[in-house]
Amino acid sequence: MLEFSKKTNTLEQAAYKYTLQDVQEPNLYRAIYPYDEVPKIPFNHRRVPFGVPDEIWITDTTFRDGQQSRAPYTTKQMVDIFDMLHRLSGPKGIIRQTEFFIYSEKDRNAVYKCMERGYEFPEVTTWIRATKSDFQLVKEIGIKETGILVSCSDYHIFKKLKMTRRQAADHYLSVVKEALDFGIRPRCHLEDITRADFYGFVVPFVNELMDLSREAGIPIKIRACDTMGYGVPYPGVALPRSVQGIVYGLHHYSGVPNELIEWHGHNDFYKGVANAATAWLYGASAVNCSLLGIGERTGNVPLEAMVFEYAALRGTTDGMDTTVITEIAEYFEKEIGYEIPPMTPFVGKNFNVTRAGIHADGLLKDDEIYNIFDTEKLLKRPPMVAVTNLSGLAGIAHWINTRYKLKGDKKIDKRDPLVIKIKEWVDAEYNGGRVSAISDEELEALVNQYAPGRFDGVVE
Repeated sequence: MLEFSKKTNTLEQAAYKYTLQDVQEPNLYRAIYPYDEVPKIPFNHRRVPFGVPDEIWITDTTFRDGQQSRAPYTTKQMVDIFDMLHRLSGPKGIIRQTEFFIYSEKDRNAVYKCMERGYEFPEVTTWIRATKSDFQLVKEIGIKETGILVSCSDYHIFKKLKMTRRQAADHYLSVVKEALDFGIRPRCHLEDITRADFYGFVVPFVNELMDLSREAGIPIKIRACDTMGYGVPYPGVALPRSVQGIVYGLHHYSGVPNELIEWHGHNDFYKGVANAATAWLYGASAVNCSLLGIGERTGNVPLEAMVFEYAALRGTTDGMDTTVITEIAEYFEKEIGYEIPPMTPFVGKNFNVTRAGIHADGLLKDDEIYNIFDTEKLLKRPPMVAVTNLSGLAGIAHWINTRYKLKGDKKIDKRDPLVIKIKEWVDAEYNGGRVSAISDEELEALVNQYAPGRFDGVVE
């Protein structure tokens, strides 16, 4: 049967209607996932068409997945972070939603307090298991949308739930129906989708969800969860590991609207950000992230990374206040006591710090030579130089200019006598066996010793 597609303006074969395959034995894709070897990346060389949605956005799981790998946040910390997410999101609500656990009184109090803020963005949502008792908690809170765990791989259905595919689907559908009966929007989290039988379970199950959605007149969101980080963004990769294949399949074979498709990735194989961007490019409107990438095992997709990926793909920040990212990082370190790895992009203390003298010389001449973008404007983080035995005169001069905010003709260069004196002291330190970098406090003491009063009043 042929149908004329308004999207492509071509005749297309009507999509085949897949039915659930209620197999007796689990399909564990042992050729791909042998377990005692590195997982394989198979190609079938099928190309999936680009399909970027009209709108793309970010959702947050800092208070849900982000709490599964660290000490729980206090209620105050959650409210403070929620406020900063709101500011970062901007007037267009690029950070559309954030989700909460609701099992403890502390978490429920945080939900109530965040809802009391009255922000349109990010919307407060919840997460529950597919059980009647969990759903009762959602009803009591009066939330508008909740995530529901619907594990979709045979690893989970057969091994964890001890069910058949049909039994699992019927169990999930019963909880979804209850949410619809109470007018609550379900967000179905298809856990472990990159190890699932896509056409044998995922597509037919999602078809049933879409039927329910149409009957109820309530949207049902589909979150494709790359729970183990197995997703691969390369063109021509075969399912179940193909990110674009999963997103395209949900849209094309199950008829899920772009705005109801969400990607949730993990970073086990260093592909978290690339996979999330790929999901956007091939039809998912939403990518789910956590601040600083904090989450299970290797973590989730870092929210701050997708803020800049959004700006790069759309050509605009669309009103997001990117400087809040630095405030968030400082809050995590100072108020929460979370130590951010120093090399972490955008938020680590060394992400725009150079130690090499030749790089410092370039920075001294023009920050743009060795800085990824204007980090002072976008993150309130000017490029810095860590002074070591490799920094040279240029590194010390750059440190002084940055530390004392010297601009224009007030900037000093590497031939300044103060720079030369400090360089002599630094060389003596390393000649004496020192191996650590010179601290800011030591450098400030040297400036005060060799040039007392020279920069008084410059630094607030």
